Formats: sequence, C-alpha cells, structure tokens
Amino acid sequence: MTILTGKAEARRRLQTDRSGVLRKIWEHRADYAYVLPAIAVMLIVIAYPIYYTIELSFFNTPPGLQLRDKIFVGLDNYIAILTSPVFWTVTSNTLIWTLGSTLISFVLGFACALALHRDFIGRGILRAILIIPWVISAVAASYIWKWIYHSDFGIIGAVLVGLGLADRPPNFIDSVNTVLPSLIVVNIWREFPFAMIMMMAGLQTVPDQLLRAAKVDGANAWQRFWHVTFPHLRNVSTVTILLLAVANFNSFIIPWIMTGGGPSNASHIWITHIYELAFGRQRWGVASAYSVLLFLILMSFGYFYVRALSGNEQKDGSE
Repeated sequence: MTILTGKAEARRRLQTDRSGVLRKIWEHRADYAYVLPAIAVMLIVIAYPIYYTIELSFFNTPPGLQLRDKIFVGLDNYIAILTSPVFWTVTSNTLIWTLGSTLISFVLGFACALALHRDFIGRGILRAILIIPWVISAVAASYIWKWIYHSDFGIIGAVLVGLGLADRPPNFIDSVNTVLPSLIVVNIWREFPFAMIMMMAGLQTVPDQLLRAAKVDGANAWQRFWHVTFPHLRNVSTVTILLLAVANFNSFIIPWIMTGGGPSNASHIWITHIYELAFGRQRWGVASAYSVLLFLILMSFGYFYVRALSGNEQKDGSE
C-alpha cells in the first residue's frame, strides 16, 4: 500500500511539474516569440542535417544509385566501418595527430606565455611576431608549407643538401614514415599562438601578492611556479587543451590540402576520410556512419568542456 501511494504521489508531482512548465511557457509566450526565428534557423541548419545524417547512416548508397533510391541496411555500415583495416589506420592517425598537435602546441604556447609575461625590451614586437601563424589563413599556410616541404624545390631540402647534411632532399610529405609528423609540425606552428594567448590571459589573474609572499618565504622560481602560478592556471589550461583537442580532432584544411590523405592513407584522419568517402567515392551511407561516430566523440569533448566552464563559474561565484 505504501509503494502504491508513493507511485501515485510521484505521478501527481510529475503532472504538476509539467503543467507548471507549460504555464510558464504560456505566460512568457511573447518572449519566446522573439527567439522563434533563431530557433527555426537552428532547426533548419543544425537539427535537420543531424537527423538526416543519422538516418542516412542506416542506408546503402552505391555510386550508381540515386540518393532517393537508397537501400536500407540497418547497422551494416557501422559493422563494415569497425571491421575495416582502414578504419583502424585512420583512427590511429587521428589519435597521433590530435594528441601530438594538442600537447605540443599547449606546452610550446605555455612556455612562450611564461617568457612573454616578463618585462623586456621588444616584448610587444615579439608578441606580434609569434601571433602571425595563427592569423594567417590556414589555406595559404598549407600551400606555403607544401612548397617548403617539396622534395625538389623545397627550401628545407635545399638547405640540408647545401649544408652537406643530406645527399638528396628528403621526402617529407611523400613518404609514409614522415608525412604525419611533418603535418603535425605545420599544425603546431599554426596553433601554438592560440595556446600562448590563452595562457597569457590566465597569467594576468595570478595574484602578485602570493608570488611575492612565496618569494619572501624562500621559494625558488620553480616552487613559485608549481605551487602558486600553476594552480591558478589549472582551469584555463583545461579549457585550452579541450579547445585545441576539438579543433585538431575536427581539423581538415592542413592534411587535405597538403596531402589529400596520402600516401597510402598515411595522413588520413577521420574528417578527411569522411570527406573522401562522401564526395570522392559517393558512399554517403558509410560517410554518414563515420560522421555519427565523430559526432558522438565531439559531443563527449563538449561535455567535458561545459563541465570545465561550469567549474570556472562556480569557483568565481564562491570567490
């Protein structure tokens, strides 16, 4: 009898909550009318493409078949992806690309931020110079680096041969063994200024009083950094790393323009492989299944990003 009473009470509260929400929506209907155009645009531009991509992932779309005549295959596309050796190659490349680019860009940007946080002559000029890679168009930077790496006309190969360090110019982006590290170098060059700017902003929040007090207590430079500076930068570091990881995991321009995923899929990452499947081979179903998996992974990144931001807001509110 007690259990039945508890269920009835829970059902009554749920109905009351629903009616309360509906009543609030009706009372503020004029306010919702102002945001209705934005909601409509979001449904058309974001919600419908996501729905259609999920739906298309359950169909087979041969290149010679019109898209409206697609064949329902259930989970076959997902099974084919997970059992394909190309999937694991592309996934391995994506992990190496994302982790390598994110961690090295963050460490390099953090080091530059610490160096530029000190007062010295020419600091403003050096800041401006270091920001240049970030403000340059990714397309232009990709083509420039493609020529820099060129095995016949590239400046790096010419310098190495001129100095006698190599008999012939190395194949940076034409070799399976060196193409991915070469692309990661370009991506780090492009992204470390972002990490530098974020960490420089974080360094402005470290209280000088604590640093001076630690110095008076006899703490050396490393101890002041580890016990005073770094704890104040923990939240901004988390946000910066998550933003870099999301950008790198979803990066397209540099690997596609410089190599197109070659040679032999050695530089294919998830996003370039999806593009090739969809627009190169016209395998829309398999590409959609890949996109759904990529969407779920990026949603997990977004979850941790929102948690990091919520932690920052709670900390600021408590202070």
